[in-house]
Amino acid sequence: RKQIAGQYGSPQLLKNLNVGTAASNTVPLTEAVEPVDFEEYLSTHPPLVESGPLRDLIEFPPDDIEVTYVPRDCRTVAPALPEEGDTDTHVRDCVRSYTEDWAIVNRKYHKLGTGFNPNTLDKQKERQKGLPKQLFEADEIIDGTSYQDDQDELKRRSMSIDDTPRGSWACSIFDLKNSLPDALLPHLLDRSPNEEIDRNNEDQRKANRHRELFALHPALDEEEPIERHCVPDVPKEHFGQRLLVKCLSLKFEIEIEPIFASLALYDVKEKKKISENFFFDLNSEQTKGMLRPHIQTAAISTLARSAIFSITHPSQDVFLVIQLEKVLQQGDIGECAEPYMVFKESDAAKNKEKLEKLRGQSEQFCQRLGRYRMPFAWTAIHLMNIVNSAGSLERDTELEISLSERKGSWSERRNSSIMGRRSLERTTSGDECCSLTGFRPATLTVTNFFKQEGDRLSDEDLYKFLADMRRPSSVLRRLRPITAQLKLDISPAPENPHYCLTPDLQQVKPYPDSRVRPTREILEFPARDVYVPNTTYRNLLYVNPQSLNFANRQGSARNITVKVQFMNGEDPSNALPVIFGKSSCADFYKEAYTSVVYHNRSPDFHDEIKIKLPASLSDHHHILFTFYHVSCQQKQNTPLETPVGYTWIPMLQSGRLRTGHFCLPVSLEKPPQSYSVLSPDVALPGMKWVDNHRGVFNVEVVTVSAIHTQDQYLDKFFALVHALDEHMFPVRIGDMRIMENNLEAELKTSIAALSSSQLEPVVRFLHLLLDKLVLMVVRPPVIAGQIGNSLMSPFIDPCNDNSDPYRDCPGALGGSVHYATMARSAVRPASLNLNRSRSLSNSNPDISGTPTSPDDEVRSIIGSKAMERSGNRMSSHTESASFLQSLTGRLPTKKLFHEELALQWVVSSGSVREGALQQAWFFFELMVKSIIHHLYFAQRLESPRKNRFPERFMDDITALVSTIAGDIVSRYQKDLELVERLNTSLGFFLNDLLSVMDRGFVFSLIKTYWKQVSTKLYAQQNPTLESLRLDFLRIVCSHEHYVTLNLPCSLLTPPASPSPSVSSATSQSSGFSTHVQDQKIANMFELSIPFREQHFMAGLVLSELSVILDMFGLHKKVVNVVHNLLSSHDSDPRYADPEVKARVALLYLPLIGIVMEALPQLHDFTESHVQWGRPGCPQGGAAGGSGEEADGDALISQTVAMAIAGTSAAPPMSRPSSFLLNTQVTGRQHGTFSAESSRSLLICLLWVLKNADEMVLQKWFTDLSVSQLNRLLDLLYLCVSCFEYKGKKAFERMNSLTFKKSKDMKAKLEEAILGSIGARQEMVRRSRGQLERSPSGSAFGSQENLRWRKDMTHWRQNSEKMDKTRAELEHEALIDGNLATEANLTILDTLEIVVQTASVTETKESILGGVLKVLLHSMACNQSALYLQHCFATQRALVSKFPELLFEEETEQCADLCLRLLRSCGSSISTIRAHASASLYLLMRQNFEIGNNFARVKMQVTMSLSSLVGTSQNFNEEFLRRSLKTILTYAEEDLELRETTFPDQVQDLVFNLHMILSDTVKMKEHQEDPEMLIDLMYRIAKGYQTSPDLRLTWLQNMAGKHTERTNHAEAAQCLVHSAALVAEYLSMLEDRKYLPVGCVSFQNMSSNVLEESAVSDDVVSPDEEGICSGKYFTEAGLVGLLEQAAASFSMAGMYEAVNEVYKVLIPVHEANRDAKKLATIHGKLQEAFGKIVHQHGKRMFGTYFRVGFYGTKFGDLDEQEFVYKEPAITKLAEISHRLEGFYGERFGEEQVEVIKDSNPVDKCKLDPNKAYVQITYVEPFFDTYEMKDRITYFDKNYNLRRFVYCTPFTLDGRAHGDLHEQFKRKTILTTSHAFPYIKTRINIIHKEEIISMPMEVAIEDMQKKTQELAFATHQDPSDAKMLQMVLQGSVGTTVNQGPLEVAQVFLSEIPSDPKLYRHHNKLRLCFKDFTKRCEDALRKNKSLIGPDQKEYQRELERNYHRLKEALQPLINRKIPQLYKPVLQVNSHRDSFSRISLRKLDF
Repeated sequence: RKQIAGQYGSPQLLKNLNVGTAASNTVPLTEAVEPVDFEEYLSTHPPLVESGPLRDLIEFPPDDIEVTYVPRDCRTVAPALPEEGDTDTHVRDCVRSYTEDWAIVNRKYHKLGTGFNPNTLDKQKERQKGLPKQLFEADEIIDGTSYQDDQDELKRRSMSIDDTPRGSWACSIFDLKNSLPDALLPHLLDRSPNEEIDRNNEDQRKANRHRELFALHPALDEEEPIERHCVPDVPKEHFGQRLLVKCLSLKFEIEIEPIFASLALYDVKEKKKISENFFFDLNSEQTKGMLRPHIQTAAISTLARSAIFSITHPSQDVFLVIQLEKVLQQGDIGECAEPYMVFKESDAAKNKEKLEKLRGQSEQFCQRLGRYRMPFAWTAIHLMNIVNSAGSLERDTELEISLSERKGSWSERRNSSIMGRRSLERTTSGDECCSLTGFRPATLTVTNFFKQEGDRLSDEDLYKFLADMRRPSSVLRRLRPITAQLKLDISPAPENPHYCLTPDLQQVKPYPDSRVRPTREILEFPARDVYVPNTTYRNLLYVNPQSLNFANRQGSARNITVKVQFMNGEDPSNALPVIFGKSSCADFYKEAYTSVVYHNRSPDFHDEIKIKLPASLSDHHHILFTFYHVSCQQKQNTPLETPVGYTWIPMLQSGRLRTGHFCLPVSLEKPPQSYSVLSPDVALPGMKWVDNHRGVFNVEVVTVSAIHTQDQYLDKFFALVHALDEHMFPVRIGDMRIMENNLEAELKTSIAALSSSQLEPVVRFLHLLLDKLVLMVVRPPVIAGQIGNSLMSPFIDPCNDNSDPYRDCPGALGGSVHYATMARSAVRPASLNLNRSRSLSNSNPDISGTPTSPDDEVRSIIGSKAMERSGNRMSSHTESASFLQSLTGRLPTKKLFHEELALQWVVSSGSVREGALQQAWFFFELMVKSIIHHLYFAQRLESPRKNRFPERFMDDITALVSTIAGDIVSRYQKDLELVERLNTSLGFFLNDLLSVMDRGFVFSLIKTYWKQVSTKLYAQQNPTLESLRLDFLRIVCSHEHYVTLNLPCSLLTPPASPSPSVSSATSQSSGFSTHVQDQKIANMFELSIPFREQHFMAGLVLSELSVILDMFGLHKKVVNVVHNLLSSHDSDPRYADPEVKARVALLYLPLIGIVMEALPQLHDFTESHVQWGRPGCPQGGAAGGSGEEADGDALISQTVAMAIAGTSAAPPMSRPSSFLLNTQVTGRQHGTFSAESSRSLLICLLWVLKNADEMVLQKWFTDLSVSQLNRLLDLLYLCVSCFEYKGKKAFERMNSLTFKKSKDMKAKLEEAILGSIGARQEMVRRSRGQLERSPSGSAFGSQENLRWRKDMTHWRQNSEKMDKTRAELEHEALIDGNLATEANLTILDTLEIVVQTASVTETKESILGGVLKVLLHSMACNQSALYLQHCFATQRALVSKFPELLFEEETEQCADLCLRLLRSCGSSISTIRAHASASLYLLMRQNFEIGNNFARVKMQVTMSLSSLVGTSQNFNEEFLRRSLKTILTYAEEDLELRETTFPDQVQDLVFNLHMILSDTVKMKEHQEDPEMLIDLMYRIAKGYQTSPDLRLTWLQNMAGKHTERTNHAEAAQCLVHSAALVAEYLSMLEDRKYLPVGCVSFQNMSSNVLEESAVSDDVVSPDEEGICSGKYFTEAGLVGLLEQAAASFSMAGMYEAVNEVYKVLIPVHEANRDAKKLATIHGKLQEAFGKIVHQHGKRMFGTYFRVGFYGTKFGDLDEQEFVYKEPAITKLAEISHRLEGFYGERFGEEQVEVIKDSNPVDKCKLDPNKAYVQITYVEPFFDTYEMKDRITYFDKNYNLRRFVYCTPFTLDGRAHGDLHEQFKRKTILTTSHAFPYIKTRINIIHKEEIISMPMEVAIEDMQKKTQELAFATHQDPSDAKMLQMVLQGSVGTTVNQGPLEVAQVFLSEIPSDPKLYRHHNKLRLCFKDFTKRCEDALRKNKSLIGPDQKEYQRELERNYHRLKEALQPLINRKIPQLYKPVLQVNSHRDSFSRISLRKLDF
């Protein structure tokens, strides 16, 4: 490998390899060098500039870091605070943590780092504003109307094909003279000095360039970049998806009393009520009046009629349940509901009295029982149905839900109405469609209510009903409904609704006017846990009485209600007004009553009583329940309510709030004194209880509180901490009293126990918890003088392993985790799905040990992935200054949190250390935040960095980084996931430290890490480690001052004191620089030591790139690192100034060398891309060649031809010399890059070339060796292909995601295959579900993604639309066009620099050819007009500086240039034409000046034009004509050469070109008519009979056209003709025995070939300049042509011809002793003959038709007849359809007729205005003597010139008649050439007809029948079916014209005409033969059949005998005259009679 490196003088390879060489002072690239001491350097090198943009590159800005306080954002008008004043400490702390300002650390310029990469789509769009639209030929659709008219005119004016092929000169010149030239370029003909030309070109090139290259490059498609920062949302209250429900009206059939309603959401699946109740009533004022005595004035909050529900887990199981109640009255629910069911509104008048009576009763009840309610009716709405159907119906939807027998079943009707068009599937499809955000608002009318059943009121019953509702055969359908009309509006809640009240009745902003009817927010009880920290104060209690069992209670207690009160003492007056009112009443009450079920001793309740809890509770707070019997009837002396029992629940138990389910005993009498402290479960002495103190009352108490944790472990911990704060001892916790002396122990155990607590409360109180824990780290409690050093461990305690795999904790959690307290929290909370999506259950089997500490527990839930991916960044929201200061050491203890933390971490061990590693990110974040706060409070953010921190702390940090790096290196195989996390966290930590610590020190930390990884890496060569290191590097480099950190302004000085010998040694090894004094320049372009020291981080990135391209398959990843950095610099406003950008580019100069190194590995864009908009090279073999010939300048790529011919000529381009050192040789083990990575790498390269200082580049180029410069040119060549514009059409084609996806997958797959992830490793990782970020950067969608998808989908609005809009496509094309232009201009700039280099140093002239090659290649690609004009300018300059370059050295290139220029001359864009014609003119002129004639250019241009015309589809002669005129104009205006022959020569050339053009016009007209087109090309080629080069070109064009249409045989013929032509001239030029002697040698391949024989020598002498100079007129060219002919024959299936071709080739190869070629040829021959054998009997060649054209419309075709060769098995109908369709389109369908018969056409009978086509099927015709030679199928189908067809006729003109009058005419046609020929239709030159008499016809028929029988009989293998068919037709027939009838007609009597005797006899013999054959056939059949066909066989035999008997007499009758010679027998081989009837026509 070293040798090879020496060949290139490759600096990189040498440097990598000299790890072990003698040069001791070099540091290999794999090691990090010692970084510069940054602070020291800055102080010793004062900046050179005073101020300005460059100055900012030198030091960080002074305001880099700031600490700000951000006030809390409060949703409500007034913050929610407890009403009582000074409460206990816990409440105070909680409230403080909900109201204090956030303290945020802000890095002001952070947004400019790569972490906030600009390449997001929106930012890209922003930067792409105002791009100019680039003009591309490829996009221009030619719609010049004038052009179209010409076309039509031409169609009408049909020209005669027999014109002389060269058209008439005069007319053509007239056309030319009349066309307009394009604008001439000014000063083109001036002789300016080269320098000036260059300067002008450069100024123009540099004007208006797009500044930012990356703005044009689509953003990289990578997974979330690892360094991505994301500022999380401020923690805020959690809401699910919000739904606004408005209640509009409720109307019953009768209106007699007030009705009260409530709404709530239920989840059937979870069997859970998921919202609190919303109470409303829609009673009229009048109805409300009935209750007047019982209602105080209604508070506005209770008048709400609209509510906002929040649903966190929307699903198909959510129902909106509406319950109605009315005032209690006598009678059970059924009786009370009866009137509502019976009366109809329509009958109101009829039932007037009854209604009056009812109303009267109601009024009485309202008066008396107004404070009690009874259940009345309910209904439910399936929420998702509404949402889904509302989404699908038009407009705001009106939906009706009804349930009446008339309207079909309830649920069916419901489905059909609600679901609109969304049919039932939607309801059953699981959770997929449950999104509530985007549906259209729906208005809903509920028409049916179910009456409540007194015994079925419990929730259990409700869930049963709801589940039942979803079934089609619902039980509910059978119930009689109560008809009513409830109208609701359901819509997604608006963003900020006005007039909203929170569940605590706080007003939400905006609340403009407090008199407006409000909307209530309804509190959600989420179906599953939601993990979000509390952010507001809320303290509510819900009491839900469930059931009561008084069955065993003595005495009357039937209509039972429960009165609920919240007491803070035992006196009745102690009831607190904290119970929320329902509807149309006051806000708060002191008591609430449950509704009454009439006459039920053990009722169920469904009431929900909502209580506002006081902030601080005492032991006296309790809930008191009093049970009453209500007497409904008014009787004498019975009170309204009688108390029948009491019970209560004390609120606190051991200081904790009591909640949950209670089953309480009920006391019969009032409880005694001080009962409230005890629980009713305690049997108090002397009390009477219902049912012997058994529990008879079920009640549930639920709290929603931001004060009470409801978790014993948390409670205990908080209590201890408060005790410690307050210094109150002893502490009572539960039943324990804790004294001061054992507090520490207790505290430790309580901290340890935290891990057992429930996750949900831990998260809710996270802020507070972390506050306390952090405080304890800095101030270990001083208890009894002993320091409780329970330091680090509080953070890291073993905590429960949440093994529930579905614990998906949304990221909001992670986000806020670290907002609150100190942390600059990590997780990116961007949205719930983000983290959830990555969440893994943390019961991962492979995380050894349990996760640790509370916050860690959080992490483990959020999922091991989320961590290290996520933001890891949070500008943190921290509390109060006092708290911070306590942390940062303003307190007597004087401990600094960060120092303490670092110290503890370094000394920790065991499980504590493990835990710390698991959650490293958290501690790092804490440390950084603490450091910044400390500096901020100590006012040291300004001070010099060297002395900001104590030595001790720096040592701790060094130790910490070192041990963690050690962990990463040692554990990455065992525990990859942890290590990935750790690695990322460490990267972010160092990134942060760069902002605050001594930067040199941080560099040394980076070096420490580097060293540890390197040592292991090179020992193990493991890509995973490399991948980790790349991640780390990316994160560190994402620092916003990355450029500054690299000291971009330092000028590299060579290493201080190398001994001279060493330095010269290094410079030699560098291979770039050969002069020691110029070491400086080389240092800048190589990863030299000084470079790596001073640009430390850039050095690391580039070394990494260089090493990886060499060693590991992580290409994509490392390229992305560089790409990201550059793209971020590019868009950075700080570096917008070009001078500054040049400085930044200096940091990346070595990239150029590195990419040159990697050249062989890059994706080869030159081959892969299809060339759009121009004919691909049609020949199979050549299509894959270089971009050159795909351009259509030749059919056969020379590369291929050479390769075939076995001459090892270097391929013309593809990849010049340096490429021949093949990839295997360079020993790169890691294959090629994917296209995507290559493209990224190349765009980076272009960025550096674009922005670097040109002087520097030029100096460096001057030092490069020729081979290196060539390498650079190859690289530019590749860039041209890579950034070629694809064209709008391509974008439209690609417009589907599928394409993109498959492309990415393919790329990823490639990377995986090429990358070196061993399969084993892949498996291991996959089993852990960690493929997420495998080292090769490929994410095969790891399994963890599967689980969350299910419950995640509804967060995902389906945003990816499949198709892009027109505008987007336009935009994409615009960007791509600009990118192509900019990339190519940059390449052009670089080429100019190379050319200057070459002009300076004489040695470099050899590279000019390479420059030209790149230029030509760029002209060949799709380019914009803008680029092309600069490109042509450069090309003109190049030719004028080095004229002999083109005309003497690079002659191939000259041909190429002519083609390119001509193609551009035909461009539709005028600027391109103007420049191209100028270039072409100057080219001729320069050629002329060299040798007084420009034969070379003349020849090349003519050839180019011919090939262009022949192959280009979208070629417009109008434009080319203009360019020709422009060239003429130049010639006329060129004063200098006026006197020479030059202008005349130019004129001749132009006229000649114009002739070719005129032919093209004709071709264009026939573009659609392939036969005509080929005829025309044939004619043009014939016209060039005297100009072999051009004839060859046209033969090539024809071959191309044939191949396009898959006429391989014809293409092969064209190639054979070409070869024959070449052979003719070769034999004239050189006499070599083994070469074919001109055309004669090719006769066996085709008899037509002789037409190529050279016209006598005087016409053309091959020696004249410019004649026969093409690349084909060589031995290799001939061989190439023949090879291709063989290939085409083979494709056509004509294997015999392949053999003939090789017969000519073999002697050539034998003469050259080319064994390899001969081996190949014989292999091919073996294949060919093998196929002949194999395909025997299955080969098909052409089908032939005679086509005649009649009618003047056809112009030159009129009355012409042709034989057409069509593909095998073409039916007559097909060709007839094709021609009729084609000409119909051309002349109009009614104008074209196909003549259906084959009879001779009589012109007089045809309509002169129509076009007639006659088509007849013909077969090849051979005379008997020919049949001897034509044995095989191939023989019978090759070299055909005669064809035959038959037409039956009768003498009276009908086609068919009886047997005795049926004549037949055979027509034999002869064509002018033999098929196959170089065209597919050939003129008929001769016709003869033979007429057969009826008897002859009969003979032919019988012979045919006999043959068929014989064939079927002797067939092998035998085919019974076929045999029976033939037999059936022969013997089984009684049909007309069967054999028997033929015999009876012709043989029954001897003919009268002696001429017919012979025929009679012949026919008789035929019959004899026939019967014999029948017998054979029958015998054969007998042997073949089975028993089932015996009967059939017998039948056949019977028929046969019958036939034989009938024939017997006829066959035996002989004509006596025949046996005595009456007449002299004619010796003519046909019977004389035939002659008499033969009509010849010539």
